[in-house]
Amino acid sequence: MENEFTTDGIIQTILELLEAKKYSRARDEILKNNTVDIAEILEEIIEELGIEKAVILFRTLPKDVSVEVFAYLPIDDQIEIIAGITDREIQYIMDELAFDDMIDVLEDLPANVVDKILEKTTKEERRIINTFLNYPETSAGSLMTPDYISLRKDMTVAEALAYIKKEGMDRETVYTCYVKDAGRKLLGIVSLRTLVVSDDHIRVEELMHEDMIYVKVMDDQEDVSDLFKKYGFLAIPVVDNEQRLVGIITVDDILDVIDEETTEDFHKMAGVAVSTEEYLDLSVWKHVRNRIPWLFFLMCSLMVTGYIITRFEDILAQVIILVAYLPLLMGTGGNSGAQSATLIIRGLAVGDVELKDAKKILWKEVRISFLVGVVLSALNFAKIYFLDGEGSLIALTVCASMLVIIMVAKIIGGLLPIAAKKVGIDPALMASPMIASITDMVSVVTYFVLASLILGI
Repeated sequence: MENEFTTDGIIQTILELLEAKKYSRARDEILKNNTVDIAEILEEIIEELGIEKAVILFRTLPKDVSVEVFAYLPIDDQIEIIAGITDREIQYIMDELAFDDMIDVLEDLPANVVDKILEKTTKEERRIINTFLNYPETSAGSLMTPDYISLRKDMTVAEALAYIKKEGMDRETVYTCYVKDAGRKLLGIVSLRTLVVSDDHIRVEELMHEDMIYVKVMDDQEDVSDLFKKYGFLAIPVVDNEQRLVGIITVDDILDVIDEETTEDFHKMAGVAVSTEEYLDLSVWKHVRNRIPWLFFLMCSLMVTGYIITRFEDILAQVIILVAYLPLLMGTGGNSGAQSATLIIRGLAVGDVELKDAKKILWKEVRISFLVGVVLSALNFAKIYFLDGEGSLIALTVCASMLVIIMVAKIIGGLLPIAAKKVGIDPALMASPMIASITDMVSVVTYFVLASLILGI
């Protein structure tokens, strides 16, 4: 919290200096921070004073600092800054950015700007960049970088360490090295730690691990992130269909993917169309467009629930008190189903639950829902009978319905995400809104059927 207040004070000072056109003092003030904080301060400047002031301040930064800061800015701000600086400055930034960061920027730039940048690259660089740009956005190929350390299997440890010292500064990571043959086929991996503690005369092929984990260029980024979470890697090699090493994916890039996937799941669970833009950056119309479809679908499902209620008008007319407890049952059913669905969706996302576990989930949810249902039904029976003063049959009707509804809702909530995964639908769609709609219909039917049986109406 202390850092937040300090940063706020710095931002205010810099804003005042920029408004007074004291750009040198503003630069000196902003350079007192690390590059991550400088990027956040620039975001605030763009929001408060506009892109023009931010560009002026950005251009006063030392070149090495400006490149690092640029890498931490959101893509929208990167594009705006590129639009405000010279071609020479753009080229410098592109040359100094890590390869994967450069690809991320180029993917979102207008085509004419990308063409202008590519014109100033060598033929070989242009070929590599175009190859990376052509990978699908959510594929492993779009995340990888060619900046890795590759070794030959016939190298000695001394030769390998000398090569790492020579090339390491220009590579994304040196902690894991990749062994290739003359045809670029991935043969194995060896860690820097292993090389450092081994005798100089030992050959790399004696130290490398051949049973490595790798991904292919067209693998989905979510599957790649699962591997990082499962094995705790710092980097994973990426190969093509011929097993040739074409790049690596590092953990810092996969953290962005995990953040994107989590955001996407939250949107789907809330019934909102997925958007990569921040809440405040989206226009009111876009917010409306993102929310309307799912709300319309849920509204239609509630119309079905309303139709079901009208079919039981005779029962309601005879025992009007039943209406008072309908929201209680529908709400409890929806909440019960949402609990189970949330846990299973999370389990599927992190790998704790698999499709083959459906029977185990069913049996567990049956037991859980029965015990939960019994406890809540008993409490409600006491409340309805003693506090509300209703008869025992009314209390029995409500509580028996509650038990059945909770059991059905929890079973649906537990199995629906599994079924969605089975047919290739994102389980996150089976969250609260969907579960609530289904359990509402189940609740109404269960309640009135049991009422007609218990009350004899």
